[in-house]
Amino acid sequence: MTPRTLASKIAKLPATLPITTAFERELRKLRTWGTTSVWYSTQKEHWLGWLKGYGGPGYYERKNWNRDAEFVYNHIVCPPMVLWLGEASGISLILIRKAKKAGLSAGPSLSAQSAAIRRVVPWELIQDRLVKSSAG
Repeated sequence: MTPRTLASKIAKLPATLPITTAFERELRKLRTWGTTSVWYSTQKEHWLGWLKGYGGPGYYERKNWNRDAEFVYNHIVCPPMVLWLGEASGISLILIRKAKKAGLSAGPSLSAQSAAIRRVVPWELIQDRLVKSSAG
C-alpha cells in the first residue's frame, strides 16, 4: 500500500475515537505527550498532513520519500497517532485496549510508547482491516 492509498483510506475514517481520546488524556496527565501546541486538532488530521508530506522531503527534509505505507506506520513517533490508526481501522477493541496499556507502560519515551503499541497492533493487522473495509 502506498502512502497515497493509505491517506485515501484514512480520509474515510472517523476523526475521533474514545480509546485514543482517553489515551491522549492520560499521556497529558503523565506529561509525556501533548505538552506543546500542534497544528492538527485530531489524529486523523495529523495522519493526513503527515502523509501529504510523503510526496517529497516534507517537514523533516527526508532524503528518501519513496516509501510504502508500512514504512510510514513503523516510523511514526506519536503514540496517539499510531493507536488511532488501529482503532479507526476497526481492529478489535480488546487489542486496542491492550495496545493502549502497552503504550502507557513503556515509559516516557514517545518512540518506546509507539513501538509498544505497534508490537500489539502491527501493520499487517491494520492493512488487513483497511483492505477488508473497502472490499465490502
